[in-house]
Amino acid sequence: MITYYFGFLLVLSILILLYMAGKSYENINIYYWTIVLLVPIILLGYWLKTLVTTVNAALITMCYIYLDSTVLLMVILFSILFFLNIRVNPILKIIAYGCAFGHMFLIWLCVDNDLYYKSVTLINTSFGTITKMESGPLKIIHWIYIVAAILAISITLIAAWFRHGTFSRKTLITYSAFTAVGIVLYIIESLVDIDFSLLPTLYVVADLAVALNYDTAYSHDITGLVSRQRAENSTHGYAALSLNGQFLSCTRKAYDFFPELQLQIVDTKLVEGTTVATILYGLLEDYNQNNVTTKKFQVGELTCECEISTFTVHKRKKVLGYFFEIRDITEEEKVFKVMKDYNDTLNAEVNAKTDHIKGIQEKVVVGLANMIDNRDSNTGGHVKRTSDVIKILVEEIQKQGLYNIDDQMANDIIRSAPMHDLGKITIDNSILCKPGKLTDEEYAIMKTHAPKSGEFVHIILDDVEEDHFVQVAYNVARYHHERWDGKGYPEGLVGEMIPLEARIMAVADVYDALISDRCYRKAMSVPEVTEIMTENMGSQFDPNMYSVFLGCKDKMEKYYRG
Repeated sequence: MITYYFGFLLVLSILILLYMAGKSYENINIYYWTIVLLVPIILLGYWLKTLVTTVNAALITMCYIYLDSTVLLMVILFSILFFLNIRVNPILKIIAYGCAFGHMFLIWLCVDNDLYYKSVTLINTSFGTITKMESGPLKIIHWIYIVAAILAISITLIAAWFRHGTFSRKTLITYSAFTAVGIVLYIIESLVDIDFSLLPTLYVVADLAVALNYDTAYSHDITGLVSRQRAENSTHGYAALSLNGQFLSCTRKAYDFFPELQLQIVDTKLVEGTTVATILYGLLEDYNQNNVTTKKFQVGELTCECEISTFTVHKRKKVLGYFFEIRDITEEEKVFKVMKDYNDTLNAEVNAKTDHIKGIQEKVVVGLANMIDNRDSNTGGHVKRTSDVIKILVEEIQKQGLYNIDDQMANDIIRSAPMHDLGKITIDNSILCKPGKLTDEEYAIMKTHAPKSGEFVHIILDDVEEDHFVQVAYNVARYHHERWDGKGYPEGLVGEMIPLEARIMAVADVYDALISDRCYRKAMSVPEVTEIMTENMGSQFDPNMYSVFLGCKDKMEKYYRG
């Protein structure tokens, strides 16, 4: 009777295995599958044990049965840890499985001696053959291993009930219930003399629960679900190449982008000259040489993008190959083009408005400067002349390469020139237009126009112009009366402490003052002006401006002649 029952359980466990195989799961839980595979082998031992007629045959069947209390226990432990998302160090796994298989092999090696079992007696009954065994000296090893494994499993399950995670509580209940029943049955059968074990029934019921729970467990594996959904429903194509560029695999969607892949032979190089070879090998070369990860290409009317990355099978293992993700970005490109065209149009309009505002602003500044300039009829035109002269000086500096003045800086200096004397609007006409020499008190008041000019620059330009231009204009306005030897005003700066733009403005300002009529004297002759300018290079002016002045002297003289 028991023989048929164990036989039925064996057949049932095989059917469960076939049921699992028929489900065609793409992501396999190796622990579940190991349990489902081990159970039929263990049940085979229980079934044969009821049929044997010799002691040696009974001992051989025990070798099958002992898989449950050796390897199966360890698989259950690691299955629970995996279910709880607890990753175990590979070395610890090797040690644990080594103990399990070592224990199993020890039992196998003791078949022909009395180290594990002193005596074995077969009793034939109407239900089948019963095996009575007397333990040998090495059986204590088995009990130590069993106790350690059961403790590890029990502690893990108890800890799981107090642990938060994304694991299924239903599955945890299943694990806990079958483990508890199994422990109780094993202890009872080991301590009480029972002729036939109930463990095979538990194994099959647990096996069936594992099979029926597999779908539930699979649904909790978000990584597997994402992988499957992406593979089945993604609009992206995926392909893989080995490190030496051989074709490994691809998804069906990849055929939409590269039809040639349908004829590609696995483990061979991509066919030279094909679109897929050009794109993938080209991106692979850019990736290795320049760390480029994406490449755009055309497939008919489609605009596509291919992205490369490396892949490995195990954590902390070497790279095995290259993974390519191909996607259609036609619509994205269309949207991008529309946005770009819109932005270009908007920028053009903004630039036009900005230029218009700047034009108005410059007219206001120049108008204000001319108004100040015209307060003294003898110095009229100073603003325009100094602006033209400073342009000549800046061009000569760039030509000689004495200072690193780029086109941006040059433009800022030239645009700043009209603002250098804005502060004179605060000076009383009696001082500004005085035909004679100023008193010390009057001169002190006159000197205040330099810092005032700097203040007016910020009032007029802040929040309207770019910062670099505001700074240049401020320096020109505030510091153009500073001297190289430190005897200037308003701060008495020395040498290169004076901003370059202010040093250039000083040359243009003094040159125009000397060569033009002033309220307190007539214009000097060209030779006199040249002599004064050159003599003051290194004292009043930057000594590097000597070669600049001489280089453009003729051009400035021509400008003043008409």
